[in-house]
Amino acid sequence: MGVCDLRIGYCDGLYYGGHIGYTVFEEYRGSHYAAKACLLLFSLARRHGMDHLFITCSPDNQASRKTCEYLHGKLLEIAELPEDNDMRVIDGDTQKCIYRFEL
Repeated sequence: MGVCDLRIGYCDGLYYGGHIGYTVFEEYRGSHYAAKACLLLFSLARRHGMDHLFITCSPDNQASRKTCEYLHGKLLEIAELPEDNDMRVIDGDTQKCIYRFEL
């Protein structure tokens, strides 16, 4: 179906990279599996003492933006990635939508 991960803790890199990453394989898209995985990971993050999380995505990734909105994330900004950020240097990304979720 896909994969997801949770990054525990707080640092500058996670503001841009996000605490949760997910990929839903193409044949399983459209069933809110990313959102369902995020809800499970929200619970796990709470158990680790976290009070908020960031999920980020590229501005043109409409599916991830819809997932974040479906989960009631607050769009903080469409941030310009720092020049030395790995997502800019390696992947060529220049901006990220930064969503905050209160746990």
